Amino acid sequence: MTAKDPASIAVDALSEDEARVELERLAREIAHHDDLYYREDAPEVSDADYDALRQRNEAIEQRFPALVRDDSPSLRVGAAPSEQFASVRHAVPMLSLSNAFSGEDVQEFVQRISRFLRLDEDEPVELTAEPKIDGLSISLRYENRRLVTAATRGDGFAGENVTANVMTIGDIPRRVSADDMPSVFEVRGEIYMTHDEFAALNAQQEAAGGKVFANPRNAAAGSLRQLDPEVTARRPLRFFAYAWGEAESLPGDTQWAVYEAFRRWGFPVNPLMELCSSAEELLAVYRRIEETRSQLGYDIDGIVYKVNRLDFQERMGFVSRSPRWAIAHKFPAEQATTVLNDIEIQVGRTGALTPVAKLEPVTVGGVVVSNATLHNEDEIARKDVRIGDTVVVQRAGDVIPRSSPSSRRSGRTGRSPSCSRPSARPAAAMRCARPIRARGASMWCAAARAGSSVRPSGWSGSSTSSHATPSTSRGWATSRFPPSTRTG
Repeated sequence: MTAKDPASIAVDALSEDEARVELERLAREIAHHDDLYYREDAPEVSDADYDALRQRNEAIEQRFPALVRDDSPSLRVGAAPSEQFASVRHAVPMLSLSNAFSGEDVQEFVQRISRFLRLDEDEPVELTAEPKIDGLSISLRYENRRLVTAATRGDGFAGENVTANVMTIGDIPRRVSADDMPSVFEVRGEIYMTHDEFAALNAQQEAAGGKVFANPRNAAAGSLRQLDPEVTARRPLRFFAYAWGEAESLPGDTQWAVYEAFRRWGFPVNPLMELCSSAEELLAVYRRIEETRSQLGYDIDGIVYKVNRLDFQERMGFVSRSPRWAIAHKFPAEQATTVLNDIEIQVGRTGALTPVAKLEPVTVGGVVVSNATLHNEDEIARKDVRIGDTVVVQRAGDVIPRSSPSSRRSGRTGRSPSCSRPSARPAAAMRCARPIRARGASMWCAAARAGSSVRPSGWSGSSTSSHATPSTSRGWATSRFPPSTRTG
């Protein structure tokens, strides 16, 4: 009988020998993907697929702790710095974050904090919640309020010296004028690119016959890693501060107080950060930001929660490659929300009509999508999503999450996420709907409500009717449509 491939065996069914072979394979494969992501800015798998590899590796290590390898992915962060740049040793390592994928994970995280700190059951723990920017991590070292070194995360212990390139980014001050900045202070954060500026850059690149980037994260990383700083200077890079490394002293005793100091010193801090005192409040922030994610204008892939008190952070310390006092709550795999800007009807060579959703550009699974060809006319005819609505989009072939809110506004829950609407156009009622397939993506959710219809361009019909038919009559209807798309 042919031996089974260990990669196809469930973790709890692996023998010790099979686990050893599988850990070797996972270490090799994860290192390959880390190299592509951190050094080449050219990932070949989605975040969800990468996370699944890491989760499997960690699960096997938990079951067979004696088999943990010296080169285990659970002991590493990022990838070795590129030889194209001089190396910079981080005075304080730039570690990664553990992930949460469900509300239950977040509840357990908060409970774990209370247990570790031995707090009373009714004693709240204050935490910050902020968007997890999908960009390139950077450490900025200031001495006597002047920027002297900028380095990428690299492998967490040493990164690439990109000081000359970072000096060209307008969001990052070369000199801090505020006199309360300590004489040595490392500001850490994320370099990113907005959707609009990413689209404009790709248009310029295409027109010039240059490299076209897959998503804003790759574009930001590739732009920063230019050997010629003048190229970086022409790229629309931005920055958010969210952490620190070596510091002679700190300007406060909480995470929030340090963020306030960042603002005073001239560093952009994400305005969506909030203070929370329970898991329920953290999840409310998560749902609120997830719902408005398409309107941010830049990519995020989750929400980061951190214990606010710095003395609590110090007591909790670190485990492996991540702090005990922080976690990243990731958004559902291969899923994103965006706004339906228009529906256009395209006529094919045979005369067939195809509706095309025109979307606010959004990244899903690593690819930016702004158009979606809609199919399944009968299903679409039953939907009731209008131009201007916000919709959830997902790659075709992926599994729809087992449970997610169907209507944030009404408080209902169901098996499919729903759309949401600008407050100026309220819905009378909301309901869930089955997914509609689009090329490369699926979209779902409809809303029943009173009000006049908004017709896609290229359609004819009575302006007083809630339905309209295409001008070459195929009888599948709707002046109110849903859309599609992909995230990094």
